[in-house]
Amino acid sequence: MEILVAKSAGFCFGVEKAIESVYKEIETGKKPIYTFGPIIHNEQVVEDLEEKGVSVIDTIEELENLRSGSVVIRSHGVPKKIYDAIEKQNLEIVDATCPFVKKIHNIVKKESEKGKRIVIIGNDNHPEVEGIKGWVVGEAIVIKDEEDIEKIDSFRNESICIVSQTTFNYNKFKYLVEIITKKGYDINVVNTICNATHLRQVEAKEIASKVDAMIVIGGKNSSNTQKLYDICKNECKDTYYIQTVSNLNLKNVDSLRSIGITAGASTPKKIIEEVVLNVRDEFWTNVGWIIQDNS
Repeated sequence: MEILVAKSAGFCFGVEKAIESVYKEIETGKKPIYTFGPIIHNEQVVEDLEEKGVSVIDTIEELENLRSGSVVIRSHGVPKKIYDAIEKQNLEIVDATCPFVKKIHNIVKKESEKGKRIVIIGNDNHPEVEGIKGWVVGEAIVIKDEEDIEKIDSFRNESICIVSQTTFNYNKFKYLVEIITKKGYDINVVNTICNATHLRQVEAKEIASKVDAMIVIGGKNSSNTQKLYDICKNECKDTYYIQTVSNLNLKNVDSLRSIGITAGASTPKKIIEEVVLNVRDEFWTNVGWIIQDNS
């Protein structure tokens, strides 16, 4: 049995930064501590923080009822109005927004102030996209699929700036931009997909194409993990999306000669290691194993 573990699996730079920010705040002894929205899309991390006294708030109404404490901005970022509300309540802001997301906020604010229409390629309901929209002067248009492109038809005579959700599928982003370009719009395209996301997707696709079964580990609400799953499923029909080792239930294990493992950007190293060890132990008595870091 060969086990291929993706080198890129697990926390990205932005997620590490966000989590470190919260734990540092805990170490100061300050109370109360809140995060606006889950700090990352991983249930186990959020539960651990809650056990340490960190509360999650999800609405501006909850925020306006706070009288003291510090508020940690989640890695996905938030609209400008949330910063304004925190300052109005005289609360301390700990900004754990991913630097790559922060860059998008600055781009859309600057370009929309110039009068350009902002188009975001991504999932309209994702927290990151919600945050990006909140930095646009005027209305932003969100495109997820080809059929959404008709939304910008009425802006044919206007200048358009296109950005992307950092975790969007790179190949799909290119495909949608090509369609828009052929329509002759006056566009300025800024590829804001995180490079780590792109590399993670490329590596996942490569591993999935080589193995009999593929395991993708990540939170159920993690956009980047869902995209990894979709990419792997397209290459390997026996692809499993799990949150922790307790969800793992491989089928037809006796016929498997190789298994690939990758994980989303919000998946802790400990959870990945538990899955790797479980797979290793599952096949120990059958055919032996090789763990290969796919570097």
